[in-house]
Amino acid sequence: MQTTFQGLFHTLIGASHLNSGTVCQDSSDFQATEHYAIAVVADGHGSKKHFRSDVGSRLAVEAAVAAVSQYYTDPELFEETICEDPERVIRNIEKNIIARWDQAVHTHFREHPFTPEEQRPFTETEFAKLKLEAVYGTTLIIGVIGSCFTFGMQIGDGSLVIIEEDAMADMPIEDDETAPANVTASLCNSYAIDMFRSFFLPDKALAVFVSTDGLYTSFRSTDDFLDYHSIIASRLEKPEAFDRIVKRNLEKRTHFGTQDDISLSCAWDVEIMRNSLDALRQQVERNKMLAPLREAEHKARLQRQHEQRMRLIGEETQQ
Repeated sequence: MQTTFQGLFHTLIGASHLNSGTVCQDSSDFQATEHYAIAVVADGHGSKKHFRSDVGSRLAVEAAVAAVSQYYTDPELFEETICEDPERVIRNIEKNIIARWDQAVHTHFREHPFTPEEQRPFTETEFAKLKLEAVYGTTLIIGVIGSCFTFGMQIGDGSLVIIEEDAMADMPIEDDETAPANVTASLCNSYAIDMFRSFFLPDKALAVFVSTDGLYTSFRSTDDFLDYHSIIASRLEKPEAFDRIVKRNLEKRTHFGTQDDISLSCAWDVEIMRNSLDALRQQVERNKMLAPLREAEHKARLQRQHEQRMRLIGEETQQ
């Protein structure tokens, strides 16, 4: 069955990176065929040893698009296989992505050896201990809408949001609990395959949004973050205007929010979107009505936390 997908992607450098002269470490992309659409973002790590993470994030995005495209070489076979055993197929895609990214990293290094400027911040001993993959370290988030299902995978921080046909917004991938303390979940880890998280939905979503953590952290709560996606999804009927609105909003958030790089990529099914516009708008209105209650609950939670801290301070003082 032929379907029509649309999408967009934006990567904006954060104000803090502009002020410090740091390059943008995010990357993003979107691709669609008659059989599927993929939205993908990656966020290169910012610490000193990951000094080529901007390249690493770009290579990760390219690897993700190429891997999904490879599995869709025979669309009917792929769709049958993933519906029979989604966990196995998704894990194989993750392995494919890691292998492609590793190969791309080594190819890039052969073509672009480390420069004296890149080595200067390190002592000889420090530089000798660097793992090549770590230099390019990055997170990765992928969302895919197929002809009759939706799936996604993620390693590291950032967010994946789906808008279902009933207009409800959801984050189907749980918070990252795979990484041990002081270890960043990243494609550069030797056990990266065990740090991926994924989901499979046996229905086609209206839309899937993936974003780096610079977007999520610009919101006060998860509810506000999900409401934002409901609002922008309600404007999908006019793609060009939607594109401008999203880019303008992201620009504001990079300057007045966390000031971090922000990437957002999304894909949507045009037919489902048209049939669900009324439901989307109704959901936005329901969220507005719930906003005061959420605000009151937020203030009450902060007050309880403050009172608890004061009790602890009092108990420590008495001891």
